[in-house]
Amino acid sequence: MGHQPSRAPEPHWEGAVNARLLAGDIYRMGRSEWLTERGWQQMCRDGVRTVIDLRNPHERKRRPSDPAVSEEAMSGFDVVNLPTEDPEHPGYAELITPHMNHPGLYADIVRMFPDKVAAVFKELAAAKGAVVIHCSAGRDRTGLVASLLLGLLGQTDRVAPEDELAARGINEWHLVAPVKHPYERYLHESAMSEVVADRGQAVKAFIGGLDPRVFLLQNGISAAEIAAIVARCR
Repeated sequence: MGHQPSRAPEPHWEGAVNARLLAGDIYRMGRSEWLTERGWQQMCRDGVRTVIDLRNPHERKRRPSDPAVSEEAMSGFDVVNLPTEDPEHPGYAELITPHMNHPGLYADIVRMFPDKVAAVFKELAAAKGAVVIHCSAGRDRTGLVASLLLGLLGQTDRVAPEDELAARGINEWHLVAPVKHPYERYLHESAMSEVVADRGQAVKAFIGGLDPRVFLLQNGISAAEIAAIVARCR
């Protein structure tokens, strides 16, 4: 067997925000446009070959403050856009305003868009190389997929701690971000501890009320594909 890249729990990819190893060879992070060219190269050296972007198409754009990255640096990656939601869906705006920003909404996303959520897992089963999953903040849409994956692996005890890491990670970014978020701001610890506790209860309730394996099987993911996902997480 050839040399396998080491899997750092908190990978040091230049420019990456809210990045960490989730399980096996699956990482999570915030928007990919924050990565510098060197960051993409570092990610490639860590064995990443597939990037799954969970954002809606209109969100996938560069900002003036984003670093320039050459096509050559991106050439070794499969970048796959698999949104977990459709803002045009009837009833979406009534439930999710201004954006999907809390684990209390995960059950609604799974109910409204089971095929979209399942499509992410189909890609995980087939993806080449190590994988990075990201949305905008690397917190909620990424957190939904992360929670289902941890549940599938029987690691439900990690769901709330993972959510806390993601919530705190993007909160720290809000403190230094060159482009301020339109709806969110940096929270000091007194407020953040309440947010973490509330989110933790919600994400535990979500994963406690859903069997990820059954959900995936009911939405087009085969037992063989589930086995492939589990295998890459060992």
